[in-house]
Amino acid sequence: MTLKNGVLDPQGKAIGHSLNRLGFPEVGDVRQGKFIELELAETDKAKAKARLEDMCKKLLANTVIENYSIELVG
Repeated sequence: MTLKNGVLDPQGKAIGHSLNRLGFPEVGDVRQGKFIELELAETDKAKAKARLEDMCKKLLANTVIENYSIELVG
């Protein structure tokens, strides 16, 4: 998950400034995010994706300010 464009990302700004100060001037805008890995007891990929979408909308992501994506593995 990452913050949507237009939403202030102070942690991303701090990371960008630190990288610049450490000798990486090519780094421009930095957006910080988070990664959540879940294991589901569901073999049907369409059902698994639908359940994950529901989880993101209800708890895992703040859809007002965050973007999220789902990747099914296995």
